[in-house]
Amino acid sequence: MTETKIINGYPFVRYTPHTYSTDQMLLRSQQLYAELDARRSVRHFSDKPVSREIIDNIIRTASTAPSGAHKQPWTFCVVSDPAIKKEIRLAAEKEEHESYHGRMSDEWLQDLMPLQTDWEKPFLETAPYLIVVFKKAYNVLPDGTKRNNYYVSESVGLACGMLLTAIHHAGLVALTHTPSPMNFLSGILNRPDNERPFLLIPVGYATDETYVPRLIRKSLSDVAVYY
Repeated sequence: MTETKIINGYPFVRYTPHTYSTDQMLLRSQQLYAELDARRSVRHFSDKPVSREIIDNIIRTASTAPSGAHKQPWTFCVVSDPAIKKEIRLAAEKEEHESYHGRMSDEWLQDLMPLQTDWEKPFLETAPYLIVVFKKAYNVLPDGTKRNNYYVSESVGLACGMLLTAIHHAGLVALTHTPSPMNFLSGILNRPDNERPFLLIPVGYATDETYVPRLIRKSLSDVAVYY
């Protein structure tokens, strides 16, 4: 049984972190870096089925993310129904077409050229699952009372990072898709007024022959400053 201690009237449980030798820590940090360095955004999905249990565990993992005042201000809507996926694709492509043909600046379009993206999003129907992440601006109690959430975008962003890590760790691929604006997702999925769409993430297996852009990640000296 976990040891519990009452502090100022609230229960706390003893936390015992994993301990490793320095050599083990170095090896584990290298292994995780190598695994995640291999992660890539994929736009070519197979329609091969994925076990629901795997998706459940991925979402459980994402939900372990820290959040402001432990409010856990997120909802993960998992879509596998072909009719709903098609509706989402049509609505997303409508917004993307307008973005690629007027909303995006010339500089933005030029920056996207090496990625060879366009407004057509067939993967939204092909991928076996779409995980639509919503952020909760506030909570609503059973009596209708509104309760604040804190650092909502930061909290949901952390959860999404852990979601992508869990997807990759399970051997699946994903794409962080952000059709803008994304309000159509609230309507299609009939989400309550306190939720706002944050990310649309297709999840599944890559096709047998998948190519991704040859990208160079920034070096450690480009992203880290030590004082």
